[in-house]
Amino acid sequence: MRLTQEEYQTLKNRNPKQRLQALGRMKKGKRNKTEERYEQHLELQKRAGEILWYKFEAVKFRVGDKCFWSPDFMVMTATGLLECHDVKGSRDVFEDDARVKMKAVAEMFPLRVIAVYPSGSGWDIEEF
Repeated sequence: MRLTQEEYQTLKNRNPKQRLQALGRMKKGKRNKTEERYEQHLELQKRAGEILWYKFEAVKFRVGDKCFWSPDFMVMTATGLLECHDVKGSRDVFEDDARVKMKAVAEMFPLRVIAVYPSGSGWDIEEF
């Protein structure tokens, strides 16, 4: 994919943390490349019987007044427990507001809430 001159200048002028972040939000129902890779991982787990079900952008949690959080994936484990999985490109781009919302959901609801990061050998998780 070739960048236009304007896109190149936009990227060039970003600080190191901004360069790790996506240029914009994906349209509802669309996955970025990391989410696509994680969905492939979930599908393999489903075929192996480790999870029973998963769904992309299935729910939206109200955390407070005009404050919501939507996990990337809802997952049902083989034991029937529901989990919220939020896929992050790296720990460096995990914004504080998202972290606070995830902690709030973990405290408010009987769900396991995790952030998922790609690693060289697979996926690292951070539980809330």
